[in-house]
Amino acid sequence: MIYISEEESAALVTHELAFEATRQALVASASRQNWVFPAVLGRTHDATNTFSIKSGSSDDLTGVKIGSFWSGNPARGLPRHNSTIVLLDQHTGRLGAVIEAGKVNAYRTAAADAVAADLLARKQAKVLAIFGAGNQAGFEVMALARVRPIETVLVVARPSSRRDALVDQIGERGLDARAAVPEDAVRAADIVVTATPSREPLFDAAWVGPGTHIVSMGSDAPGKRELPSELFPKARLFCDLLSQSVQIGEFQHVRDEINAGRLAVTPIGDVIEKRAPGRRFDNEITIFDSSGISLQDLYMADALIRAKASQH
Repeated sequence: MIYISEEESAALVTHELAFEATRQALVASASRQNWVFPAVLGRTHDATNTFSIKSGSSDDLTGVKIGSFWSGNPARGLPRHNSTIVLLDQHTGRLGAVIEAGKVNAYRTAAADAVAADLLARKQAKVLAIFGAGNQAGFEVMALARVRPIETVLVVARPSSRRDALVDQIGERGLDARAAVPEDAVRAADIVVTATPSREPLFDAAWVGPGTHIVSMGSDAPGKRELPSELFPKARLFCDLLSQSVQIGEFQHVRDEINAGRLAVTPIGDVIEKRAPGRRFDNEITIFDSSGISLQDLYMADALIRAKASQH
């Protein structure tokens, strides 16, 4: 049985590794030979401590990812978010690998958004608006800056030391970063990323200019909502996995319209494999719902195991 600790996985992971593994996972998710099973959402007796179990299988990988959010952890000197990936032996069903993947999970999530942006955002996209100043925000910025010539980052979050720290952190990477109010940020942005626990739209559809690419990353449970649904008929819609997106992702709020065929949603794996077009025109608005799928975790685990083996 292979074991990789949190410290080891954090040292092994890179944006490059995450991008390639996630790209493979998104291709796999759009094929018929792979399965992603419904996510299980749970909590403890303290309702602020929550966890999710995401499982899946492909031709050569089977397993689960347990993601947890323990609200009181900062007081213990620990991150709120944690993640553990368990791979089963394909032949016996016994334990094949256990990988602690708290930091890895942030790379994996940002990588999916970078893979999609590389296909959907305008080539010259320079201004990024990020809603939220939590754990994920900095990873999103860095992953997107790898695939587009980002120069300016507008951070939309309530005034706090965490927001200011994020602005400073982005600035240290050589980007022009500053806090902004929602309307100014959305109107100025080439790419908008929402990374919040919101349950209502974060901005007005009228603020979104032609050619904008939008990523909803925070909607990953029933009731969560970040985008104005009035925007969807004006945009081309993409997702990581439609069956999950309409249950716990951003498109849960337009499930009836999608089921009735009034709104079309394209899996990003079909775009990668050239079965469907990505961005067609400079003035198209594109939306990617990034609900986070188990195959990303399984492929990340496999990539980390190979990275560790190559060190020896």
